[in-house]
Amino acid sequence: MVKINRNYLKLKAGYLFPEISRRVSAFSEAQPNASLIRLGIGDVTEPLPEACCQAMKDAIEEMGSSSGFHGYGPEQGYLWLREAIAKNDFQSRGCQISADEIFVSDGSKCDSSNILDILGEGNRIAVTDPVYPVYVDSNVMSGRTGEADQLGQYDGLTYLPLNSENCFEAELPREPVDLIYLCFPNNPTGAVASKEHLEKWVDYANKNNALILFDAAYEAFIQDPLLPHSIFEIDGARDCAIEFRSFSKKAGFTGTRCAYTVIPRSLKGLAANGTEVDLWTLWNRRQSTKFNGVSYIVQRGAEAVYSLSGQSQTEKLVSFYMENASIIRKELSSVGYKVFGGEHAPYVWVKAPKGQGSWQFFDFLLQNANVVGTPGSGFGTAGEGFFRLSAFNTRENVEEAMRRIISL
Repeated sequence: MVKINRNYLKLKAGYLFPEISRRVSAFSEAQPNASLIRLGIGDVTEPLPEACCQAMKDAIEEMGSSSGFHGYGPEQGYLWLREAIAKNDFQSRGCQISADEIFVSDGSKCDSSNILDILGEGNRIAVTDPVYPVYVDSNVMSGRTGEADQLGQYDGLTYLPLNSENCFEAELPREPVDLIYLCFPNNPTGAVASKEHLEKWVDYANKNNALILFDAAYEAFIQDPLLPHSIFEIDGARDCAIEFRSFSKKAGFTGTRCAYTVIPRSLKGLAANGTEVDLWTLWNRRQSTKFNGVSYIVQRGAEAVYSLSGQSQTEKLVSFYMENASIIRKELSSVGYKVFGGEHAPYVWVKAPKGQGSWQFFDFLLQNANVVGTPGSGFGTAGEGFFRLSAFNTRENVEEAMRRIISL
């Protein structure tokens, strides 16, 4: 009989979002007439920007002609998209990122997991707590951790607490680590990082020869022009960081699938024999071997994000969701809930009332308000007693959900 990857058996009972789906399905079967409002999983609800739709329609027409047909594209992504990304997302903010340092993919969730393919075992890994579960689970699956303890924390990982006392900014590890996961604006807490805060991390990484995996999937939601959107706005980051970005939230590409990863040419890792190896070459080889690239049609749609009309339309999308976040913050605060985030991110981090645990509050809202959120404990031990609400929904649903919750 075929042998399995035993590391999968170390995973906790269920990934957070499937467990939410299981509980919601059970409730729906018992209460088939209930009108559920889902503010849990961070999926978008509004239509794709018209500029992106038109670009993809034009690309389909191209593909239907002999002269315009495209087969396999470059695994790294078409140059015209990578040039648009480099110019608009990085060079416009003073970052020295070139098109050839950008790898187009089908999702930053995939990239943040797949990046482990080029990183060796034995690295000391630091994650925040709470944390986007994929960072932890992908390390478990690849055999980079021990077993989980009773609190669900895995041996071999260094957990950096995020809480209201430290303004949801993790403190530097007390002992050197090799691999650091950072996400700003943060999922799930909605916190942002100042330039000074990121400078501390870059200085730490360079001093300790560590690598920062920086998830900037929500950078488009930052409202303060003084806050950095990229780790590469920090001097020295080219020597210690990889950045993940996505079109999923800012342009509604969750069902269309397009993202990218930035790996500077200057970034190095250490081989077993002590020699330095550039990570760009390893990732390029990984993608060339295991990935056939994002479709031509989708990449044309992503390119349209950077057109004048595309920028205007995506800004309206972001503003719409941030207005939803503002409504959630305002309404919950008005009845005494303690809320965080929602000012530079589409997530509002809510303190559960009356000493309720995260899953208790989840069930309470599901049963009594028919509103689905995300239990904070699903993001880590430090998330216990908190709850994440997403601003990704229609205005009607957000306003109705708030009416239901505050009436309780």
